[in-house]
Amino acid sequence: MTLPFQQTLLHSVDCVGIGLHSGNTIRMTLHPSAVDTGVVFVRRDVKNKNPRVAANYMNVSNTMLGTTLSNEEGVSVATVEHLMAAFWGCGIDNAIVELDGPEIPVMDGSSEPFVFLIECAGIKKQHKHRRMVEVLKKVEVSEDNKRVAIMPASSFTVSLEIDFNDRIISHQTCVFDSSDVSFKTDLCRARTFCFENEVDVMRSKGLALGGSLDNAIVVGKEGVINEGGLRYRDEFVRHKVLDCIGDFNLTGGAYLLGRLHGFRSGHAINNKLLRTFFADKDAWRIVEAPVEVTLTTVGNA
Repeated sequence: MTLPFQQTLLHSVDCVGIGLHSGNTIRMTLHPSAVDTGVVFVRRDVKNKNPRVAANYMNVSNTMLGTTLSNEEGVSVATVEHLMAAFWGCGIDNAIVELDGPEIPVMDGSSEPFVFLIECAGIKKQHKHRRMVEVLKKVEVSEDNKRVAIMPASSFTVSLEIDFNDRIISHQTCVFDSSDVSFKTDLCRARTFCFENEVDVMRSKGLALGGSLDNAIVVGKEGVINEGGLRYRDEFVRHKVLDCIGDFNLTGGAYLLGRLHGFRSGHAINNKLLRTFFADKDAWRIVEAPVEVTLTTVGNA
């Protein structure tokens, strides 16, 4: 399915859920927005400060167990990656996201509930061509034993390898090519995960206060302890791809046209690559999406 034009929501839609790290109950409302707006978060609980935070890689302020965005006055919105992945998967360029708290609700730990919300709201084509970031040359960053690169390609593709010192997860690979697979079918249901022996440590640091078996895969010594097990055989690496899509959908309202490859990548190094890539003016250019450009949407088979 070709998506040459920008899109927004047809109607507003809202939900209530728990913040994964804060543990707070948060109401979130998704609203339609004008062309070239991109995604903008609005903290309606904030007074006497600018409550608006743009979904832009330059606003990433924290990458500890999630991606947090902050504006120039320190107003922040945490764990945005699953919602940003859903916007990408549904082909939403422009939206206003209202919140009455500091974090996106975690829902079930995947992007599927957000895809459902967007489908309930409906999708509206806008009368302006989609802006795309065309990758012109390979850019790579690395740190410790992690690396991630972006290179030219005719479609948006993510290939990731994960490597855990754990017999349950171990080494997994996943290739997601938006030209021939579906975000809704093949990726959006993959949930975030953690190890059982890490839970107490995270909570002692004020993290994962809202985490439970209802919104995360928990890996114990003998395997996955969630009732029902995994949704995909390789759900762990698929969720990492989902996270990657969410992190790289922070380009300020333009779609990336290129191939991403990562080894043991995460939120921090994803943002480092974006900053390095956009700092190199010879590595990219902004183009309008032609009719023949193919991007995955929730309707692809």
